[in-house]
Amino acid sequence: MIRGARAAEWVGLYAASVVAALVLAGVIVEATGGDWWPVMEALVDGSIRAPGRWGETLGVAVPLLLVALGTVVSAKAGLINIGQEGQVLMGAAFAVYFSFLIGGPGPLNLVVLMAFGALGGAVWASVAGLLRFWRGVPEVLSTLLLVTVATQAVGYGLKQEWLLLAPGANRGNRNQVSRQLAGDNRIPRSDVFGNEFPITVYVAVAVAVVTAFVLGRTVWGFRLRMLGHNARAAQRSGVSSTVYGAAALAIGGALAGLAGAAMFAGGGFSFGNYRLVPGFSDNIGWTGLLVALVARERALAAVVVAFVFAGLRTGAGFVNSTGVESRITDVVQGLLVLALLVPPAVIFLRDRHRARAAATERV
Repeated sequence: MIRGARAAEWVGLYAASVVAALVLAGVIVEATGGDWWPVMEALVDGSIRAPGRWGETLGVAVPLLLVALGTVVSAKAGLINIGQEGQVLMGAAFAVYFSFLIGGPGPLNLVVLMAFGALGGAVWASVAGLLRFWRGVPEVLSTLLLVTVATQAVGYGLKQEWLLLAPGANRGNRNQVSRQLAGDNRIPRSDVFGNEFPITVYVAVAVAVVTAFVLGRTVWGFRLRMLGHNARAAQRSGVSSTVYGAAALAIGGALAGLAGAAMFAGGGFSFGNYRLVPGFSDNIGWTGLLVALVARERALAAVVVAFVFAGLRTGAGFVNSTGVESRITDVVQGLLVLALLVPPAVIFLRDRHRARAAATERV
């Protein structure tokens, strides 16, 4: 009975928060000269209802989910990794460089591309791990600063033909882009009821299930969670903060790098049209971080949240048809994030108040 009341309390708070966020979003739309109902309809049409749109939304959700899962792994170890944007970019850069360097048959080259994408993200995150456990530099600082370094490094690579830049014959004179991935090297796409999406959708969901199982049902996951809850107690129990912490950061980076490779090899027009271009990551790293935050660091919940956030991105283009700036979807996204963060805070304060009241009654 108590559990049922507790669940109802959570559901009620989340429902009220989301409704309040949507109402506030509607008020903002009206205040900017738009009509909130056509805007919401356009958002739903662009993300789900129009022909082929939910397939596009699924394709965008893949990198968001992979980044979020990497964030969840790092967070379970008590580490704050906020450098996913740089890790996505470095993963994509590694994938581009080594796929064209090694070559080979399409399926084999696709495996190479994805593997080196994961490696690039892992290497980049491991730099922060090395600084954290060797020199004591907080990972929240190093991962953030490494985003800037990654952006500059990839920008340099896109100016050099021996690194990432496409030969002059394959690009415009001033276009700093990589070569386009050949058709047989791209991620295959599924067609379901007229909606096309890359098969990495299935892979990403499988990774979410595996992540949830490993973190919740294995000894390794238990030790990682123990480290996140109480590092001193974990070390006394034989859990090495260096080994497990560095591994968590590397895995988080690998999943972000895999997201970058998936964007390059399967993103189509959503992500550079199978080329590495300036601004390629397109805030996927930052948004994936928000997905993990809203999902409250739960791998399976991140599947649903990633789809919602992907819908806000894919629906933004349709919002323009209503005469309202498409950036209004960023406002909706921000309000939803705030709305989904309110219930845990309210429950925490309420539980603390009840605990204090109970303690006072005992006295």
